[in-house]
Amino acid sequence: MDMQSGEKAPELLEAQAHVWNHIFSFINSMSLKCAIELGIPDIIHNHGQPMTLSQLIAALPIHQSKNHDIYRLMRILTHSGFFHKQKVSENDQMEGYVLTDASRLLLKDHPLSVRPFLFFVLDPILTEPWHYLSTWFQNDKPTSFVTAHGMTPWDYAGNDPKYNNNINDAMASDSRLVASIMFNGKGKRVFEGLESLIDTGGGNGTLAKAIANEFPKLECTVFDLPHVVAGLQGTKNLKYVGGDMFETIPPADAVLLKWILHDWSDEECVTILGNCKKAISGKGKRGKVIIIDMVIETEKKDYNSVQTQLLFDMEMMVLLTGKERNEKEWAKLFLSAGFSNYKISPILGLRSLIEVYP
Repeated sequence: MDMQSGEKAPELLEAQAHVWNHIFSFINSMSLKCAIELGIPDIIHNHGQPMTLSQLIAALPIHQSKNHDIYRLMRILTHSGFFHKQKVSENDQMEGYVLTDASRLLLKDHPLSVRPFLFFVLDPILTEPWHYLSTWFQNDKPTSFVTAHGMTPWDYAGNDPKYNNNINDAMASDSRLVASIMFNGKGKRVFEGLESLIDTGGGNGTLAKAIANEFPKLECTVFDLPHVVAGLQGTKNLKYVGGDMFETIPPADAVLLKWILHDWSDEECVTILGNCKKAISGKGKRGKVIIIDMVIETEKKDYNSVQTQLLFDMEMMVLLTGKERNEKEWAKLFLSAGFSNYKISPILGLRSLIEVYP
């Protein structure tokens, strides 16, 4: 078959490679998941020095017939930046695998490990709805997740304790990382001077616990659905309250919404923010809403950061009714909910710290 008019072989082959790269991009995440399930980062870490391929194979819980395939798994993960190769010693030309900053975050015992988030997002429960995306575009279901499973992720969590625990573990792991960044940087200031704080949708309270420990005089309340907070025990300045943020939010100096609003549609966000405004109304202009969420910057030159934000936006579309928003979209939400001012601090990498004032 002849090439179409105007097409040249180099451009055609480059286009084919681009298509292939996207077709097979899921292999990156699945290869990474496999490595974590096999314990590869932890094995290399515990080895204490560059680990040769033969040493790694000997330490892995795999069938001997698969030994020669470990090289192929490590090759793609090294290419992806999860491992590096280094000389075993100055006098030895043999090379071994070492961890990178990214793979250190996948260690089982790392205090800021993101392993739970990886296992949550790549669980078949969350990957299955992607096979229904085109079907969803042609039906009247609210999300592709509902199309695939017949219920919302929240209902699924209420019926499946394991899935519910996976959500809580994933969000808790992320909260530990966020707290570490905030309290060792400029984020700490947003909590200074507050006497009370409501962590709305705070799950098992990982972030609220960190805040309560950092500010012993601050009364912190984790506010979430009754089945989420059932049986959780508070501390001296931390308590758990069950309820529905779409109905009412307990009063406080400030309301914290970490990774909440991107789950919901604009209309739903306005309702949540309206209830936040009522909750802080007793403090007049001194009250505020603290939001941790993405602010999409499509004009940004950092291709990888923008791509990740856009990938998150697609994840929200498939699983929930929410989306990732740019600054204009955030400002419209705040105005619609009756707020007068806001401040965005891009200090959390892909996400920002947003303070919203009555």
